[in-house]
Amino acid sequence: MDAIEVDGLKRRYGKGFEAVRGVSFSVREGEIFALLGTNGAGKTSTVELLEGLAKPSGGRVKVLGFDPYAERTAVRPRTGVMLQEGGFPSELTVTETIRMWAGCTSDARPIGEVLAQVGLSDRRAHVRVKQLSGGERRRLDLAMALVGHPEVLFLDEPTTGMDPEGRRDTWELVRELRRSGTTVLLTTHYLEEAEELADRLAIMRAGRIVTAGTPEQVVAERPSSIRFTLPDGLTPQHLPPMLSPATVREGRVEIRTPQLQEALTDLLLWARQNGVALPGLHARTATLEEVFLEIAQLPDEGEGGQDGGGQDGAPAQSGTAPGEREVQRA
Repeated sequence: MDAIEVDGLKRRYGKGFEAVRGVSFSVREGEIFALLGTNGAGKTSTVELLEGLAKPSGGRVKVLGFDPYAERTAVRPRTGVMLQEGGFPSELTVTETIRMWAGCTSDARPIGEVLAQVGLSDRRAHVRVKQLSGGERRRLDLAMALVGHPEVLFLDEPTTGMDPEGRRDTWELVRELRRSGTTVLLTTHYLEEAEELADRLAIMRAGRIVTAGTPEQVVAERPSSIRFTLPDGLTPQHLPPMLSPATVREGRVEIRTPQLQEALTDLLLWARQNGVALPGLHARTATLEEVFLEIAQLPDEGEGGQDGGGQDGAPAQSGTAPGEREVQRA
């Protein structure tokens, strides 16, 4: 069963700019789904519609079977939202901040339980918000999202500012939430994070989804590569015909192929039969980073395809569209 259903979703700003241009996808119950995209791709505009913060210009959204905007009172108590920046009162302590939020939440969890879950118990619970590090503030943001036993959890850049240990701890917490049945939709600029956590993902560009599937499926759409140093006296023309075309950059040969095992076998058999050594031999499948960069370099498609200098690609003077973050390798 799907916890989130998105069909033909559109979001238009002002008189013409369309930040989301007919997006469709679904997120199953108990699944972690990552939404990726370059700056201005439309992912934050999309997530805000799922959270019920704005009305779609077109299309349909269902969260737990309800319209998150029109039926907000039915959806909001069952969801948790971790914004990219919480904006908490700086003079309150961590415990006071959680207590304030719990007072506005139906069936709130015990404060100590939530703080322990995100690693902010003991002495950090009594520290003022302004004294927290960037990573600790992200932990507090996450704690606020978890106070109300969410069935669906929206995480916007959940580990920005965290050190490697904090990031790994947060990953494990997200996995625990999935094991308990929570549905998680996250945006992240760490591609490693998407690879580690996501059951499925989608990559947006210019308001549209360009590719979607499991990380393995998305990567499998791109060719694998074989690289090695070309021995003296040989040129790419000496290689077996089935390995063409091959490119050479500064003495390094690269072969791109959709059939990695077969191509590598042909290369090694040829090398053995001809007594050829292949220094620096390296073979691997494509990476999510390569897929992402390839999509990022696609030509623009007119409306919605240009970064207009504003937020989420919207005109800077409108002041209505939410901020987008670049996606880059951690």
